[in-house]
Amino acid sequence: MPKVFELHEIEVWDGNMAASHAMRQAQIDVVAAYPITPSTPIVQNYGSFVGNGYIEGEFVMVESEHAAMSACVGAAAAGGRVATATSSQGFAFMVEVLYQASGMRLPIVLNLVNRALASPLNVNGDHSDMYLSRDTGWINLCTYNPQEAYDFNLMAFKIAEDLRVRVPVIVNQDGFICSHTAQSVRPLSDEMAYKFIGEYKVKNAMLDFSKPITYGAQTEEDWHFEHKSQLHNAIMQAPSVIEEVFAEFKKLTGREYKLVETYDMQDAEVAIFALGTSVESARMAAKNARKRGIKAGVVSLRTLRPFPYKEIGEALKNLKAVAFLDRSLPAGAMGMLFNECVSAMYGAGGKAIASNYIYGLGGRDLTQAHLQDIYTELDSDAKAGKLTHATQQFIGLRGPKLSFC
Repeated sequence: MPKVFELHEIEVWDGNMAASHAMRQAQIDVVAAYPITPSTPIVQNYGSFVGNGYIEGEFVMVESEHAAMSACVGAAAAGGRVATATSSQGFAFMVEVLYQASGMRLPIVLNLVNRALASPLNVNGDHSDMYLSRDTGWINLCTYNPQEAYDFNLMAFKIAEDLRVRVPVIVNQDGFICSHTAQSVRPLSDEMAYKFIGEYKVKNAMLDFSKPITYGAQTEEDWHFEHKSQLHNAIMQAPSVIEEVFAEFKKLTGREYKLVETYDMQDAEVAIFALGTSVESARMAAKNARKRGIKAGVVSLRTLRPFPYKEIGEALKNLKAVAFLDRSLPAGAMGMLFNECVSAMYGAGGKAIASNYIYGLGGRDLTQAHLQDIYTELDSDAKAGKLTHATQQFIGLRGPKLSFC
């Protein structure tokens, strides 16, 4: 039996430590990893838990991130509960195998500590790797602080392993701003956490020789389309399961999560739509904007995939102006949040004036002054009934202002 880790009612953990403790409590069979900044402490902490006897599972150090996900695929196909962590270039190196994992319907949990993609090389946080994950066939969950990094890891195992879903899950947290920032976290006891997640449900295990199974078959045009449509359907049907897990977690902890989170939106005329740690900053800015007479709100999401199209449309449809904040270089287009959320808003009948702000690349600060400027511009748009500035702007950029369209 593994040793018991003594936890306090309130722990002071950064996002990495929070994630590693949730992984410890899940009693994972195999963690295969190749450390990379800023996710290194997740697997480093996990390795120390194994070495000190708190975990009975295997911790496998491999020669690359591609090998890490490959080992995870093998362990999950064999019938084990499996997880890992990575960031940025490591995640990019994993991408080929991510499609294998989702196509094989293996419920692996991946902690993705968001960091900029080279070149130029940068170890700080933006959402480049998060956006790279969108079409890999993984459920994609978003957290805003260390408490949520802990909570969503516990829920990720339960969601991924549900037989109605059976799809791998990514848990995102912002590099350094969340991963290395210590805050108060209220963990569950080891017993409560494991009871919440539940025993692992084995399905189609390769090592069950009484029921032979094939993984990674070649299908070509005969069946490839059908297999991919089944994966898409599983992800699109997952929100009902995700909401069930959210409700069960709220009953257990009192902490409530929704597919789409809103702040001060009851009478809001303008809003910022953001992800990650920027959400809490935007909420503070909205509160201060209201003191200036601007009816400001904030909208964010928890599931980048499956994309909560209907819920986003409903949250935005009554606004006069909305700004979508993308922390990733769009490289010749409007930002991802702008494109996908505008579609949802207009599909719900909304007519808000929409603008796109690119910010925070490579860890550049997003300040309260930046956010107040955005709310001021949104208020001008709402009053004028049209855009009073370019559709897309780069904020916090040195040199001349960069804007497009």
